[in-house]
Amino acid sequence: MIRHAWISAHADVTQKRQCMLAGVSRTTVYVKRKAVLFVEADELLKRLIDEEYTRHPFYGSRKMVVYLGRCGHRVNRKRVQRFMRCMSLAGMAPGPNTSAAHPQHKVYPYLLRGVPVARANQVWSTDITYVRLARGFAYLVAVIDWYSRRVLSWRISNSMEAAFCVDCLEDALREHGKPEVFNSDQGSQFTSVAFTDVLKREAIAISMDGRGRAYDNIFVERLWRSVKHEDVYLNGYATMVELLVGLTKYFAFYNTERPHQALDNQTPQEVHKTSSGGGAMIVDKYRSKERLLVALRSIGTAVEEIGIESESAIQIANTGAAPSSCEKLSAT
Repeated sequence: MIRHAWISAHADVTQKRQCMLAGVSRTTVYVKRKAVLFVEADELLKRLIDEEYTRHPFYGSRKMVVYLGRCGHRVNRKRVQRFMRCMSLAGMAPGPNTSAAHPQHKVYPYLLRGVPVARANQVWSTDITYVRLARGFAYLVAVIDWYSRRVLSWRISNSMEAAFCVDCLEDALREHGKPEVFNSDQGSQFTSVAFTDVLKREAIAISMDGRGRAYDNIFVERLWRSVKHEDVYLNGYATMVELLVGLTKYFAFYNTERPHQALDNQTPQEVHKTSSGGGAMIVDKYRSKERLLVALRSIGTAVEEIGIESESAIQIANTGAAPSSCEKLSAT
């Protein structure tokens, strides 16, 4: 708009020459702009849409039409879509698929169904979620301790490459030691050689969610709900820098100040430091009558009763190769 102000009909140089020198289209100079009319009814509808979107940011144009109808305003969907575009509003619908599998990567079995998590650093898990920015998406990965729900490390990226997931894992291992079992979904970032080699290097048992089983990694999924509803949706980050600063503050608050109901209103950092007051278990309600063939070091008493070392039990789950004493395990 600044360059358009340079064009004058009373200058010594023709308007055609002025437009060429200023680098603007002559059409935008010749065509007379229509005056923007203030329509009171439209402003009322925009205000109602904005208020309802603040309360329910997952509402799209269809639900907004229903809401406005209940408020006594009969509006078609195209008009609502136009208003929402003008206000840069969009329903928080599912975004890009963050769990795309790679056909050539090895997939490991799930080890944690029915296994009690009895102390900190016994089981860690990770996942990726998307964060909507003003233009495009950012991707957020985090490593969480199941027992305490503490966020051990996190990273953001503008691409879905495995590198930022590996950096996040390395940071968690460097700062907090290592877990017995590390769980993830079957996304290509977590099945990649770069990621699994780090776990193998540290002799960590690898566990991956089963297909179609949303509850296998429920603790990270619950974290994403808290992050988005308590921080992202409220602040509406526009750039990666704003997102980085905002998430840094939120995760510090989440770990050290925010009381967690499942932890008897203690903070994740308190529970992780003392290794008391937490716990977790994934219950398989569809296979409750079946005996699990997997044991962890945290339940050493059960392992001793059947005469199998805990390392062997984890090896059974990872490789599928059962030692001779596995028959005793299945018969117990």
